[in-house]
Amino acid sequence: MITYKDAGVNIEEGYKSVKLIKEYAMKTMSSLVINDIGSFGAMMELPEGYKKPVLVSGTDGVGTKLEIAFRTKKYDTVGIDCVAMCVNDILCHGAKPLFFLDYIACGRLEAEVASDLVKGVSEGCIQSYASLIGGETAEMPGFYKEGEYDIAGFAVGIVDKENIIDGKSIKEGDVLIGLASSGFHSNGYSLLRKAMPDLNLEFQGKTLGEILLTPTKIYVKPILELMKSFEIKGMAHITGGGFIENIPRMLPKGLTSVINKHSYEIPAIYDYLNSLGVDYDHMYNTFNMGIGFVLCVEPSIKEKVMEALNSLGEKAYEIGYITSGGEGICLK
Repeated sequence: MITYKDAGVNIEEGYKSVKLIKEYAMKTMSSLVINDIGSFGAMMELPEGYKKPVLVSGTDGVGTKLEIAFRTKKYDTVGIDCVAMCVNDILCHGAKPLFFLDYIACGRLEAEVASDLVKGVSEGCIQSYASLIGGETAEMPGFYKEGEYDIAGFAVGIVDKENIIDGKSIKEGDVLIGLASSGFHSNGYSLLRKAMPDLNLEFQGKTLGEILLTPTKIYVKPILELMKSFEIKGMAHITGGGFIENIPRMLPKGLTSVINKHSYEIPAIYDYLNSLGVDYDHMYNTFNMGIGFVLCVEPSIKEKVMEALNSLGEKAYEIGYITSGGEGICLK
């Protein structure tokens, strides 16, 4: 008799994994969650106080940053990245995250590794007010190599229709404010792995492996707090495509964002990357260059907005402005 275990799928390890994962998921649950982990579908009530509630969704993964986790055998931070990539995106439209679903796939399930991955997801959810209400762990022998995992996620948030941020009110003269990133976040890792193959080398007191595994910063709490007091016209999450592709995404046609590259101190790791042969112009189309999130506001409130962000623990910089003509971005 051939069993499922003979085919490479260990059901008992799956049960163990679910038991370990459930502990982390329960830490994220809000009073709006109706049922427990293990149902066929996860259920959540919509919060009160919204006149015309709109649901905003986003999905993403961690990409080849996972390879750094495999090589260093440190799995408890990439789950934060997975949540961050999704919730920072929906935040750009003013949405407060409600819930998150994760998907983990592997060749051979190791319950402790899966638990570490979800530990990070749980931490990311806690940082962004999201409830981890469900997910899927798929063991696929022969499809993924043993020791390798993939992780992706799906976030849903809520915003009143009249409060949706879509960039339509942005006009010439508006100011761009950049919020500092925590590192490379989760983009450009195929290039980073090629340029920095030795993860044990040290840079400014840390190994490259430690630097590359720094979790993506989640901007939900400070931005939602900021929105209570100030009108934000547009927001951009600086992910794949860097400044070049992401900042123009929040602009109406006929406007250009002018970015002053010398308006803040670019982290030294980018100089190191340049010394390894990566051109700066290419970096601005690949990495966040030390700025993970960008806001567009009226010039009359820029100082108060930056003061508020700094008081919330963020490093905020005036990095540019909006001009008419053309479409896209100008770096100077």
